[in-house]
Amino acid sequence: MSTVSIVGAGLSKFGRQPGKSGRQLALDAIASALTDAGIAWTDVQVAFGGSDGSGLADTLVSELGLTGIPFTNVKNGCATGGSALVSAVNAIRSGAADIALAVGFDKHPRGAFDPAPEDWGLPVGYGEAGLMVTTQFFGIKIARYMREHAISAPTLAAVAEKAYRNGSLNPNAWRREPISSEEIAAADMVNDPLTRYMFCSPGEGGAAVVVASEAAARRLGGRPVQLRGISAGTRRFGSFEVFGPSIQGRGTPPSVSTSTAAAAFEQAGLGPSDVDVAQLQDTESGAEIMHMAECGFCEHGEQEKLIVAGETEIGGRIPINTDGGCIANGEPIGASGLRQIHEIVTQLRGEAGARQVPGHPRIGFTHVYGAPGISACTVLSV
Repeated sequence: MSTVSIVGAGLSKFGRQPGKSGRQLALDAIASALTDAGIAWTDVQVAFGGSDGSGLADTLVSELGLTGIPFTNVKNGCATGGSALVSAVNAIRSGAADIALAVGFDKHPRGAFDPAPEDWGLPVGYGEAGLMVTTQFFGIKIARYMREHAISAPTLAAVAEKAYRNGSLNPNAWRREPISSEEIAAADMVNDPLTRYMFCSPGEGGAAVVVASEAAARRLGGRPVQLRGISAGTRRFGSFEVFGPSIQGRGTPPSVSTSTAAAAFEQAGLGPSDVDVAQLQDTESGAEIMHMAECGFCEHGEQEKLIVAGETEIGGRIPINTDGGCIANGEPIGASGLRQIHEIVTQLRGEAGARQVPGHPRIGFTHVYGAPGISACTVLSV
């Protein structure tokens, strides 16, 4: 399989940005990624991108330049950015291009997401019964998981506390004020056992990544990060997903995150124990806890011990969400997966400043998960 490297990564600021459209945030991210790669838009041969509600990515060529390249729109929930990257990588691997771009962006209004049931293949009555409320699903899922694996409520607050602490070190983050676990635990209950500060918020931001073939990366020089493994997948029968808060079949529900992470590691010829820094989907703090085990970084039920011991902190054995994750950065749906890539690239290059993982990390991992049960994972190395 041909070698693909990330040669450029860029972000806009995240958080409320009055006067800036989602498209402008995408253009900011693309400009940053192109500068990082040391190329111009005219060097890009194919592009993939998407947003959930801020327009069509392909129309960005109006501002970027009408060069005539193929530009495909991607829409895969929270895995939109990750799926766009999979497509860009496959274009390089197939020989269709030497340089490709992936971009994700969104600008969501205040308040919870309000998806329409019929857009997800569900009857209108499903929404009328309140089952389209995503916070309710996350509360149900983590409550069940905590009961099965003896994880206590303070662990939820500890994960969120880490997110805000890491976000305070990230100049691009939305939430840049640390919040104590005591304040997080005492905040208004949204859906038991999750309080308001344990959730991410629909937000605003853009992220972009430039990938290149081995020959193009060598020609460009710079600071390439090798993409050792990348995988995307959808849910299997019996899984427990957003907009499907019931379990069909028998036995332990399968996890799309588990199968997708395993595929990325197999492709890379590496395992979770090789990873020096990771990004895991944390739509709320319970998701980070579950994804630690689902992606192979520990056994189910071991998370509380690891979190209490500081193993997931920036200086710990397996630092997770060093940029503050979705909790501190918010969830602009199209951008989140590529924000994760940007953070791992930054860490592996040793350029993360106050939040830099010590000891020269060499292997990174990213994981996104979105409705109605789709995941994308990568393994990166220097």
